[in-house]
Amino acid sequence: MNKSNIHLIDLPNEILLMILKRLDNINVLYSLMGIINEEFDILLQDNIFTNTLNLISRSSTDDDICSIDNRILDRFCIDILPKIHHNVKYLILEPTSMERILLVSNYPNLTSLKLFNFEEHIALNYFTDKSIFQHIFKYQITELILENNDNYDYEEGTISSKEYNKNVYIPILTLFKNLQSLSIVGSSMLSYPPLSILNLPSNIFCSLNFTKLCIYVNSLDACLYLLDGHLKQLTTFIVQIKNIHNNLSIIHNTDDLFNLECFSLTCYNLTNAYDNRVIPLFRRMKNLKKLTLYIRLANRSTFVDGTHLHKEILMHMSQLHTFTFYISSIIVYNDSFHLLVDNDIQQTFTNIGYYQTSCT
Repeated sequence: MNKSNIHLIDLPNEILLMILKRLDNINVLYSLMGIINEEFDILLQDNIFTNTLNLISRSSTDDDICSIDNRILDRFCIDILPKIHHNVKYLILEPTSMERILLVSNYPNLTSLKLFNFEEHIALNYFTDKSIFQHIFKYQITELILENNDNYDYEEGTISSKEYNKNVYIPILTLFKNLQSLSIVGSSMLSYPPLSILNLPSNIFCSLNFTKLCIYVNSLDACLYLLDGHLKQLTTFIVQIKNIHNNLSIIHNTDDLFNLECFSLTCYNLTNAYDNRVIPLFRRMKNLKKLTLYIRLANRSTFVDGTHLHKEILMHMSQLHTFTFYISSIIVYNDSFHLLVDNDIQQTFTNIGYYQTSCT
């Protein structure tokens, strides 16, 4: 019997793509680009391998984010990115290698940027009109995701909210002219200063066309301000609120939010304003399809159970198909604590006809 040797490059392109797309695209490009032949390099420039580039590394011990290995970074910057830069639409980077990677080319089709280990100095150095990347940031980026790594000590007050607004939030909101999706997420519950509307120019949101916003704000008033007709195209709003107070210091627009389809509200501090301020906000979201709520309640005389949620929230949202919530409320009566357990809550949902519920 004659022996035959079949090499990888002998396979039809369709089979090669099926095999290679199951592998990590960074490893595929690093291992094979420029190694076999020109025809194979053309295959590796397929959108499957080049549209999204995740050029970060995670520590195997503590899950910290860092730059990819220097050898890999060198090869990408010298040999690979110059060949595929026109296909790149989404870059996932971290600060120590960001400048070198972005300087390789102008990336004409880059529209999405995710930056890990973001800190205030990044905005000061790069999110300005004098930045060497201002053309990309100002005119190309439509989606910006920042994994914030600023450590804010609320006891020491190491970073003021006013300064953070000036150095971070305002540059982002003014430089990125075509931004449609902005997400700023902290590495911990309260790791960086929240957005404060008191320190923002009054017209800063007028020209923005956000469809998605994920942000940390200092008060419910700030949340209501953002929903006060400033962001009419918003369909997804994910907000963490530092404090929800009962005092209404500003009169806000109370029009219905017909475009909003996904809303998430998180507040880790206790609030006594759930009934007076949070519920009225939900009533404006007639077309909501997905709702997430994390809130801790104080000074209520009754628990929030399935019956309450149905009457006050769910029956007013006919399009809603997913409701995920954590609602903590402890009632003190005659010097004893009363707790409502998961099974009690689930039973109240079952009693009023919600059978597809899960309490964990």
